[in-house]
Order: sequence, then structure tokens, then C-alpha cells
Amino acid sequence: MIMVVLENVNKIYNEGTPRAFEALKSIDLEVSEGECVVLSGVSGSGKSTLLSLIAALDKPSRGKIAVNGELISKLPDLHASAYRAKTIGVIFQHFNLLESLSVEENVIVPLINSGFDMRTIKALADKSMELAAISHKASQEVKALSGGEKQRCAIARALIHEPKLILCDEPTANLDRANSLKFIEILQSLHDMGKTIIVATHDPLFEGLPFVSKVVHMEDGRIVKNER
Repeated sequence: MIMVVLENVNKIYNEGTPRAFEALKSIDLEVSEGECVVLSGVSGSGKSTLLSLIAALDKPSRGKIAVNGELISKLPDLHASAYRAKTIGVIFQHFNLLESLSVEENVIVPLINSGFDMRTIKALADKSMELAAISHKASQEVKALSGGEKQRCAIARALIHEPKLILCDEPTANLDRANSLKFIEILQSLHDMGKTIIVATHDPLFEGLPFVSKVVHMEDGRIVKNER
């Protein structure tokens, strides 16, 4: 089954003005369910923009995007939020955590308005923290964590609603080699569970990983090569 489909997707910022910038150009891409796909390219190649469109954090200027059979290209903001809540987990480069809250409190934030009772939320939080290898820091304030621990907290938060699709935007950019390798181990575990994963990165540690289905090379807003 195809999980993600992009057809002739373009993204133009400040369209119709002298400052117009075409960030994505005629993108066609398919990601099958259970695949781990790496978007590779230097900063400014369009990787993060592409992820933001798949996450419905932004909308394409032209073209169609479907995820899990749902057309998400032009979703209104309210529906886009609902789509993210039920379908995807996003792991950001800068973690986007609430520093004064504990690990567990950060992890449960996506479920605060879910309608679940606290017993269910606690069970989901425990499961996601265990998957991210951060259970031992559940009560620790985030501001006291190391960079690697913050990343694992961010992973747990992304997993709490058991998403079908996981998007990672430069996930190892702020980590040292040891913590980057730990992150890759967690990613492989998620792949083994059947999660569909898209990683935007220029980290050479992702080259040649056995669980990566294909590498999509991007340059100047275009896909220039697909490698399996």
C-alpha cells in the first residue's frame, strides 16, 4: 500500500512579488507503507519544506499530496490539526519541548484535548517513553536533560498517539555521534514495528543503513535522484 503520494508539487513563497522564491519544483514522490525513506541534500535543498507539506504544517502552491488515502494538500487548519493528531508524529531538529515541564508532562501534551481519560493517557505515555528509552527520566524537568535525552523525550512525544507515519527533520543535527547512533537504533526499532518513516537529513550516518528503503536526493528544490 502506498502511504504518501506527492504529484507535481510546487511551493512558492511570496508568490506574485519581486521576492518570490520557488522552494519546491515539480515534486513527484511515493512512499509505501512500512518504508524508511531518507531525504538527502544540503541545507536549502527543500527537504524541510517537503516535510512541512506532508505534515500539513504548510500548503503547496500547486500539486496534490495524499497521506494514507486522505488528500491533505488544502486542508483547513482545524482539519490539518486533526490529521496530524491521528496520522503523524513529527520529530523536530530543535526538539520544541517545554523546558519547565517534566519529560512525562511533555510527552502527554499532544493528548491533553484528546478526550482520553488520564489513566489511558498515562498508559500511552509509559509505552512511548519505554520505546524511546527515556522512562528513567519521566519525572525530570526537561531543562536538566542532555541533548540526547531531550531528543528521546521528543521521540516519545511523537509516538504517544501511535502514529502511522513518522517525520524526522534533521533529527541528529544537534546530537553528538554517540547520541546520533542511539537515535538511529530507536528509528530501526520503529521501522521493525512497521512504522512508515521519512527522515530529512544531510548526516552521513544515514548512508547505507540496512533498514533504509530508499534515499531521495534533493537539490535546489528538485528531486535529482532516487536510490534503493
